[in-house]
Amino acid sequence: MMSDYLVRGMSMDGFVKVVAIRSTEIVKRAAEIHGTAPNATAALGRALTAASMMGNMQKVDNGSMTLQIRGGGPIGTITCVSDAAGNVRGCVTEPVVPLVEKYPGKLDVGATVGVDGTLTVIRDLQMKEPYIGSVPLVSGEIGDDVTAYFAQSEQIPTACALGVLVDRDRSVKVAGGYLLQLLPGAPEETIDALERGIQRAGAVTAMLEAGMTPEDILGQVCGELGVVFMETAEVSYKCYCSRQRVTAALISLGREELTEIMDEGKPFPVACQFCDTTYSFTPEDVAELLKKI
Repeated sequence: MMSDYLVRGMSMDGFVKVVAIRSTEIVKRAAEIHGTAPNATAALGRALTAASMMGNMQKVDNGSMTLQIRGGGPIGTITCVSDAAGNVRGCVTEPVVPLVEKYPGKLDVGATVGVDGTLTVIRDLQMKEPYIGSVPLVSGEIGDDVTAYFAQSEQIPTACALGVLVDRDRSVKVAGGYLLQLLPGAPEETIDALERGIQRAGAVTAMLEAGMTPEDILGQVCGELGVVFMETAEVSYKCYCSRQRVTAALISLGREELTEIMDEGKPFPVACQFCDTTYSFTPEDVAELLKKI
């Protein structure tokens, strides 16, 4: 199994920040945990791919970035959280959604996500207050929506392409994407060259399926601009849940609810929303928590 990784760099002229990722294993793991139907696999997979690149771009140790997409479609809310390295976890309200295709073999992610809603980014930069930016959805296809978020909320001209290829047997064949950002003062010729490169490169899934690496993809997209690679980081689907965190969440339910749980006299399982771990609390455990309150 090839592990997932992302690569960051700059165009040779120094006007474009670039990052690309292979996220196949991340999306496979997410599909396995949540038992997602193909359209949900593609939607959650694209969101996880974007979140990984955006989390890694923050460059704040111990920081985290949450990407939340609510479009009013059958999938409900998509929530993805990335750490500062680009390791991600995510969940959706409704993992089993109807199969909707634009044409045979091409999943319609926009129809699954919906366009009546928002994309919200919450950046925890280890300051007092998190930074929160929210923009209306453009297409529900996620790549366009991330592009719109950077343009509107952070005033950074951006191109974001994401792709997840789900096989006939529902397994994830390939997943990945790229994110390009223009730095202030980028000349017209840089922008033109980039637009030509993006056009020529075509769909991310096709490049990944042809066996191209994130480095190859950035080379294609940057084309004549050339690209200098600065950092490579392995990334994975990673959850930070622990019994301690679940215990804290239970305590926050308050005395009344905990007493009800204890009085039922049955073990009380708590499942993590991001991974397949379940923590079981006995009535005795709950009694101990009540003492703490």
